[in-house]
Amino acid sequence: MKPCLLLLCLVPLLAQTPVHVDYACPAEDIESFGLTCSEEQPCPVFFEVSSVDAFGSRIFVAGDIHTATTTLYAVLLSTEDGGASWTESIPRLRSTAFEQFQVLEEHGWLSGQRLDPLPKDPFFMLTTDGGKSWRQRPLFEETRFGTIAQFWFDSSTGGELIFDNSVGRATNHELYATMTGGENWEIKQTSTKALHLKNAKGTAWSVTATTGSKTYLIEHIVNGQKEAVARFLIHIGDCK
Repeated sequence: MKPCLLLLCLVPLLAQTPVHVDYACPAEDIESFGLTCSEEQPCPVFFEVSSVDAFGSRIFVAGDIHTATTTLYAVLLSTEDGGASWTESIPRLRSTAFEQFQVLEEHGWLSGQRLDPLPKDPFFMLTTDGGKSWRQRPLFEETRFGTIAQFWFDSSTGGELIFDNSVGRATNHELYATMTGGENWEIKQTSTKALHLKNAKGTAWSVTATTGSKTYLIEHIVNGQKEAVARFLIHIGDCK
């Protein structure tokens, strides 16, 4: 057997041990979310990974806790020890889902929206200190239905996004730009046809869950090769 450094040996082992996101399913959640769960017919609860990014060795995993019909909470997890331990970086956001993640130097942007049950009130979670602290910044001052379909920052201040605004059966697409790091956005274009950001690039992370799999696999793409970092359990419990 070839010798290996401790860290190089440890990472594959950590990736094989699935991370379990805790959710106790309190009675007040069953009532407030309108879940029809019982001992005879429990409601399975799942964790879905939406995006991954990292500031150096500090890795962040964004996702949501949901049943088959209802999104319960958005969750942001982080690790600084290669996946050996995970902590929640912000309080869970009720009836909310996270989407896309991007980091640039010490700046980071994580998009999301409320689901009530339709997507509305899109926002960003912003950090300027490498993920040590986060704050929520709404995209609009007023309530609007729709989602941030795509965004990309070329610098810590300059970025663009596509907002998909669903009205009835029609979907309007709006292009916005910022020069304030996502604090304020200015509309640049509207279209009834799909819009795409020309400068957006791919991510260095891969999130997969094959059909029938019990876990999400998180992999870091380095020089075209995938390195397993962590696995997250999909079925995390049952509400009764």
